[in-house]
Amino acid sequence: MLQLTVTPQSALVDEPLQIQLTGLHPSQLVTFRASLINEKGLLFQSRAFYRASEAGEVDLEKASALGGDYVGVHPMGLFWTLKPQKVFSRLMKRDVINTPYYVKLEVYNSAVLDFSVEDQPLISTTVERWYAGAGVKRIQIREGRVRGALFLPPGKGPFPGIIDMFGGIGGLVEFRASLLASRGFTVLALAYFGYEDLPKDALEVDLEYFEEATNLLLKHPMVLGPGIGVIAISKGAEIGLSMAVHLKHITALVCINGPNIILGGAHKYQNQYFQTTLPDNEKMRIEYFGLLSMYHAVEMIQGKAVRNVLPVEKFQGHILFIVGENDKNYNSKAFAEEAMEQLKKHGKNNGMLLSYPGAGHLIEPPYSPLCFASWNPSFPFPLLWGGKYISHAAAQEHSWGEIQKFFRHHLIQNRAPKL
Repeated sequence: MLQLTVTPQSALVDEPLQIQLTGLHPSQLVTFRASLINEKGLLFQSRAFYRASEAGEVDLEKASALGGDYVGVHPMGLFWTLKPQKVFSRLMKRDVINTPYYVKLEVYNSAVLDFSVEDQPLISTTVERWYAGAGVKRIQIREGRVRGALFLPPGKGPFPGIIDMFGGIGGLVEFRASLLASRGFTVLALAYFGYEDLPKDALEVDLEYFEEATNLLLKHPMVLGPGIGVIAISKGAEIGLSMAVHLKHITALVCINGPNIILGGAHKYQNQYFQTTLPDNEKMRIEYFGLLSMYHAVEMIQGKAVRNVLPVEKFQGHILFIVGENDKNYNSKAFAEEAMEQLKKHGKNNGMLLSYPGAGHLIEPPYSPLCFASWNPSFPFPLLWGGKYISHAAAQEHSWGEIQKFFRHHLIQNRAPKL
């Protein structure tokens, strides 16, 4: 009797699954297909070909995929190779509390190259992938100028507090914040442009807005204090680094694929303006398939005086730089290496760099699909992010554990006593 078993059937998106198929003929060739419909009604799908063992079984923890979207032993490969039917669409969960992604897993006889309505699976099941664990609470934040969503873990607390920011996409992005809250952090997903009554763009960054958000989070009874952490990617990482330099309550900072310069928008703090370095528009390139690459427009030019390097050596807390060496948006590795060198020159050892070969720009929680390129509201062409499936997936899995260890170490074990 054919049986498809997935354990657990319902889990957080950063949890691996055990997928086993039994009851096949010995050496039978089958196609595994994963698919989901996102909140906009768009289809994402993946497939891989497997051959059953002599016992008529396929265990994805042991079996090697023969082809399809990946080759080799990759138990979660069907998840991190999910691709959009509508090209350059990014899978990004909006309602993180009330609904999961429902991922349908189907098995077809032989190797199916193109799926049609006539194809009938031998067996199928559906799994739930959640972005918030049981008991996580979401609170909409509209206090003073601050706009965002606060996520509280279950339990009495207090818990270490983190501000979570994304990059040039704008708006309010919550999926990483809700997942961190599920892992025991009080997290403020912070919008800073392109949302409600906030500025339409990030051409001028007012650090006092982020100071207000920091103070709001710190005063919450579910936040441990006396300092908080910041996790941010791309433009958000640039702002996070600037926050660390100027705001005293930032204790731990995770920068994912961001610059160590003020890039494309001045920063303002207490009536002081910190000038920007503008990308060299002549060096923007349209790559294959009409994708816009920012890489050469913002690449590092050592010793170029006009660049406004952030004085990272002023930060009294700890920094974790996470970079993808196949990032096609920024030369993130060079940015991070220069920041690490700045710290070293000033006799500081409060920085750590994790550099991942083959990883792209959008390093997200484990088992998230690689987004090689996607549309951005600020540009007329899809932006190229980079990344290679297997390497990128490994980077996401490893960095997620390191991020949590980093925050727990510097926001709990090493925290200074409250005054």
